[in-house]
Amino acid sequence: MFDRQIYINRRSRLKSLLNDGIALFTGNVESPVNYPANTYHWRQDSDFLYFFGLDLPGLAGVIDFNSGDEIIFGNDVDMDDIIWMGPQPAMADLAERVGVKKTMPLANLNEYIEKAKTGGRSIHFLPPYRAETKMTLGALLHENPCQMRSKASEKLIRAVVSLRSIKEDVEIAEIEMAGDVACEMQTTAMRMCKPGVTEQEIFGTIEGIAWAKANGPSFPIILSINGQTLHNHVHNNVLREGKMMMSDCGAESALHYAADLTRTTPVGGRFSQKQKEIYEIVLKANTESIKEAGPGISNRDLHLNACRIIASGLKDLGIMKGDPAEAVTEGAHALFMPHGLGHMMGLDVHDMESLGENFVGYNDEVKRSTQFGLAFLRFALPYKPGHVFTVEPGIYFIPELISQWKAEGKHNRFIDYGKAETYLDFGGCRIEDDMLITPTGSRPLGKIAPKTVQEIERVCMK
Repeated sequence: MFDRQIYINRRSRLKSLLNDGIALFTGNVESPVNYPANTYHWRQDSDFLYFFGLDLPGLAGVIDFNSGDEIIFGNDVDMDDIIWMGPQPAMADLAERVGVKKTMPLANLNEYIEKAKTGGRSIHFLPPYRAETKMTLGALLHENPCQMRSKASEKLIRAVVSLRSIKEDVEIAEIEMAGDVACEMQTTAMRMCKPGVTEQEIFGTIEGIAWAKANGPSFPIILSINGQTLHNHVHNNVLREGKMMMSDCGAESALHYAADLTRTTPVGGRFSQKQKEIYEIVLKANTESIKEAGPGISNRDLHLNACRIIASGLKDLGIMKGDPAEAVTEGAHALFMPHGLGHMMGLDVHDMESLGENFVGYNDEVKRSTQFGLAFLRFALPYKPGHVFTVEPGIYFIPELISQWKAEGKHNRFIDYGKAETYLDFGGCRIEDDMLITPTGSRPLGKIAPKTVQEIERVCMK
């Protein structure tokens, strides 16, 4: 965990944003795979980690905004626990490490919450995303567990988003460590990208790097020669000449901060002319976006500029036509790039997504678009120093989507469907980097994985 003062300061800043009621942070519990003692890999709730720092199951934290009290609820281990797990620190000692002076047994949480409810106090909690947490909150608050997300505190959500959005130096250092491991994952995948190799073999190897060098992958690895499926988690194909392998992967640091990199590699290590032409368009959208990013520039504007670069490049190849800027305004480019430019990143690879994208990336003035493609932009607000973002433009040839739009006669002014159909077996291409917004611009986080055509071909030949 970080130094105790980090957590003390975070809770203090939260207290300055809310002045009434209590905040209840429920940590995660172990979740069984197929019988109670065989559990999934443990991962603490990110908001509990942010404010209380303890990476153990079966805990809850409370902050009283009226009295200023802070309490951690949890149980000390007994002899049965010691036999299986060895000696463990007492709850009071654990709480002291994060600057909390008061602890109570977990069984006392119900009485504490009941007293607060009886006294008419506001109980703030964040939207639960696990069934176990929904059940716990429902039992504590005497509410339908299925309605707990809708009953979450908007005041607490907005306060937490405002704090977690701006990364501290210690957080940035964690992300950079994770980024270095992700870079090694990517270069390993490039070297393995040869005809006859299975996707599963590469997937297993780079996931092993994440576990050997960090705290495992920061999300399920996307690795496929069918890159036109944006989040393709199927790894049963055999690599063959003429295809491109998309690898979208990241590692999680020891303190659970994420990295997220994507590279697209030609099978066999040499780009064909057709592959190179598409790749260079995506690379330009990636590098120009990183160059332009800085405080005050909105992620929406950066996204739209990347889309104009893609539309212009596809026009040069005869796949799109007409004015690129007009095509982007009308949404025609989304046939080939149907997602947003990137997302905020931190303790979650899609940072704070559980709190609601509209709270994180939009506000009362900046509303989410309903246009296909632009509607999937996760964040549309201006950048601030301390924001951490991914930049991940792509071009995809999705046969089913092309067929549907052609049948509907959609955007015929801007799309040459005959030319687009000559790319139906192409797959997809995406290039993603992680960047920090600085007071004067932006900078990459962690080692930069090879991404020019020459760099990738050189790595593949090693």
